[in-house]
Amino acid sequence: MTFLNDLKHKVLLADGAMGTLLYSYGIDFCYEELNVEKPEVIEKIHLDYIAAGSDIIQTNTYSANAHKLARYGMEGRVKEFNEAAIKIAKQAASSGGQYVLGTIGGLRGIRKSELSIQEVLTIVREQADALLTGDPDGLLLETYYDFDELSAVVKELRLITDLPIVAQVSMDEPGVLQNGLVLNDALHQLEAIGADVVGVNCRLGPYHTIQAFEKVTLPEKAFLSASPNASLLDVEDGRIVYVSEADYFGKAAVLLRDEGVRLIGGCCGTTPKHIEAAKKHLTGLAPVTTKIVTPQKPILIREAEPAVHEPLHEKAKKERTIIVELDTPRHLETEQYIEGAKLLYDAGVAAVTMADNSLASPRISNMAMGSILKLQNNIRPLVHITCRDRNLIGLQSHLMGLDALGIHDILAVTGDPTKVGDFPGATSVYDVSSMELLQLIKQLNEGISFTGKPLRKKAKFSVAGAFNPNVRVLDRAVKRLEKKIECGADYFITQPVYTKEKIIEIHEATKHLETPIFLGIMPLTNSRNAEFLHHEVPGIKLSEEVLERMHACGEDREKSTAEGIAIAKELIDTAAELFNGIYVITPFLRYDMSLELVHYIHELDAQKEREFAHAETSY
Repeated sequence: MTFLNDLKHKVLLADGAMGTLLYSYGIDFCYEELNVEKPEVIEKIHLDYIAAGSDIIQTNTYSANAHKLARYGMEGRVKEFNEAAIKIAKQAASSGGQYVLGTIGGLRGIRKSELSIQEVLTIVREQADALLTGDPDGLLLETYYDFDELSAVVKELRLITDLPIVAQVSMDEPGVLQNGLVLNDALHQLEAIGADVVGVNCRLGPYHTIQAFEKVTLPEKAFLSASPNASLLDVEDGRIVYVSEADYFGKAAVLLRDEGVRLIGGCCGTTPKHIEAAKKHLTGLAPVTTKIVTPQKPILIREAEPAVHEPLHEKAKKERTIIVELDTPRHLETEQYIEGAKLLYDAGVAAVTMADNSLASPRISNMAMGSILKLQNNIRPLVHITCRDRNLIGLQSHLMGLDALGIHDILAVTGDPTKVGDFPGATSVYDVSSMELLQLIKQLNEGISFTGKPLRKKAKFSVAGAFNPNVRVLDRAVKRLEKKIECGADYFITQPVYTKEKIIEIHEATKHLETPIFLGIMPLTNSRNAEFLHHEVPGIKLSEEVLERMHACGEDREKSTAEGIAIAKELIDTAAELFNGIYVITPFLRYDMSLELVHYIHELDAQKEREFAHAETSY
């Protein structure tokens, strides 16, 4: 008798959390190592769940893969830990005849770019091979937030085993996955690709899990499963706790059964007491075989309002497009800043860009200043967003605010670490990288929040990615660009470049890309500025010729300014021939220097048009 045959006629009870009990014991190191170092601890937990009424127990292998074990320097012990885990579980189940499932946990969360799907499959295959040598009754795939990952893993495992596969997704919002896919559709898709049991686990407590299953229809061949958390989590004295009475969980198990769930267990916060209560309430209840689900009315997602301006990436594909960076002040006097922005915009720049606390030093919020420029002065702002200063909550809130203000031009950057700035002891957040932020912004453009919840209206962001070409191996940097394009980058903005040779090299290395590139030009103000940029600012290198030319100016401010502009113009001569997009970076609010360069670019283009017109007339 297999556990799938049992599920045809019974509601089966799985076990509860393993990590919760180990955490309560004060164990704060690698749980999977206990399979080898303290097998009696793991076996006791299995036996406690069996005594509570579990029909199925899972191996202590949620994180027993090379990627997660690498945190402890134990990536070479995958086979050892998995084989030991299944041996312990089968020994515990031998007297009672419980089924044993080999557990494989999800790898990708919100950070999709951390591991490619192929890397995931390689990691999973190694773990699955080790588990299968122990002859489990099936494989349990649990806590998968990324549906693409789970789908790929199910397909991969179905190629190597005929054993039952339990595939469980995790939701941030009841009834919807991170990518906006509704739970019912997700579960039926998993059934179609070979999963035998489909369901959910983790993140949500019983109430929201039941709510999610109310809209789930019964699969044709597969069975439904659910392992909710004991409750929503809380923190007491720095420790994670789940406040939930066992009897409440037991009653919730009945309500899950009423929704057609046949395999019921517990996730975070659940203990043998919760499973015992579920056993008490489920005893004697037959599985639900028919279910009527009221069709769910789709939440309409409105299209975004028509854009006021042509997206910069579309404009740059056709014609000269100039953007100028004018970083917001580090003080509260804004008159000079606004005056400079007006002069630049009136001179014909497409947008005024503002960094997000560059070099990890606080400035006036670019969101606030951007809204002042846009709403009070009719200037198009392009705001940078770093991953350093905001967690996922703050990032989504910030982006929703920008959309509400009508600010849709964005540069997504990871951001300089706090240790380089004014507050070296401040915390760098980095919930996501710039690549993941690109993906999340594009998800907002589909009207879907970071958690998968409908936003009722699509955002309309045009998103740039940062490009640092000042590296030893440019090909690697270009490969990174290609990945950013896959993540949703519409165009790129480069770090400042200081040699004609580098500009030509960038063009040759990127000419196969259709994505526009705005080539960065920043005029030098004096020799000390040049030395600082060359020696201390990450991602910027100057040539010896440039350093010598600035050094020759000495302390003469006017001569230094003139030389800095002359060098910039020479670079623009080359850049303007190869790139439509020019990104002028203003040093120290010296917008007079940027203004002269903008006029120079316009003069170059006008001269080119005159030469073209003359050639046409002559012809």
